[in-house]
Amino acid sequence: MLSGPSGSGKTHLAAAIANGCIQVGHPAFFVAVPDLLDHLRAAYSPNSEVPYDQLSEQVRNAPVLILDDLGAQSGTPWAQEKLFQLLNHRFNAQMPTVVVLAVPMEKLEERLRTRLEAPGVARQLPLGRKSAPLLEQLGGLEDSMLRDMTFERFDVRGNRADSEGRASLEAALVAARSYARDSHGWLLLIGSTGVGKTHLAVAIANQRLKQGLPVFFTFVPALLDHLRATFAPDSPASYDERFERVKSAPFLVLDDLGSESSTPWAEEKLYQTIVHRHNARLPTVITTRRLLEEMAGPISSRLKDPHVVSVLPMSAPDFRDQSRQAASARPRRRSV
Repeated sequence: MLSGPSGSGKTHLAAAIANGCIQVGHPAFFVAVPDLLDHLRAAYSPNSEVPYDQLSEQVRNAPVLILDDLGAQSGTPWAQEKLFQLLNHRFNAQMPTVVVLAVPMEKLEERLRTRLEAPGVARQLPLGRKSAPLLEQLGGLEDSMLRDMTFERFDVRGNRADSEGRASLEAALVAARSYARDSHGWLLLIGSTGVGKTHLAVAIANQRLKQGLPVFFTFVPALLDHLRATFAPDSPASYDERFERVKSAPFLVLDDLGSESSTPWAEEKLYQTIVHRHNARLPTVITTRRLLEEMAGPISSRLKDPHVVSVLPMSAPDFRDQSRQAASARPRRRSV
């Protein structure tokens, strides 16, 4: 069993084994599992050059069989059954077999795993572990946002904010800088659309990435969409795997909490995430347009916990409001 991340050399070693067998006179059958299943399906055709029984027998009883990319095939019942029949036959006969895994062992069907993990029969050779990226994101955090949304580019004047608004932006900038240096507890950025909440959240993420620290950034509605998508049969990631990654991320940014559709399922997933991170005191940045006074329920009680959460209210005009900028740019008429 050869396992490891893509590019770690699994297929290279498997092909080298095939070459080594051939050099000493031992026939070897090398095939990628998706291709093998395609050939077996095609063998049912009346026009097939090799009948199904002949091809199946050739693979089942190959002196040395090398199966590349097990787990990359479509998970149809027919495919699962054919693979089980093949591996079960070779397992019972203890015939030399090399298997290259395309997925973690735990993602394989249980019947296959019991054969491939059998002590005394199968040997597992891990070829390294896939290192997690520093930045994970769900919801369209563009490179341009990472480039432009820095502390240095945050304008505390806002879109011609009044003195109270400028003071709130200045206080939020100072607190966000401090939190980026020492990320303990939670930071809750509250304000209307276009006030700069996401800008500061991205700037915090930027600062952590420069320090080589991991960040998981997600737009809340997109997070829920991705979790729903994992229930599809062809999803590349399982629900449990993705939800656990978000829930237990070392540092999480939840952008625009409260903009999601308020279904019982969505509320439950957000509640589970918030409660887990609150109990574990995992560093979390949350942006929202909703005032704390408007919030109710178990989620809001965590957000109102002064022992964990630092609240930063931000008040300024929407920086995207071009009409306000244009009006302020027009010269005033002098009265006579």
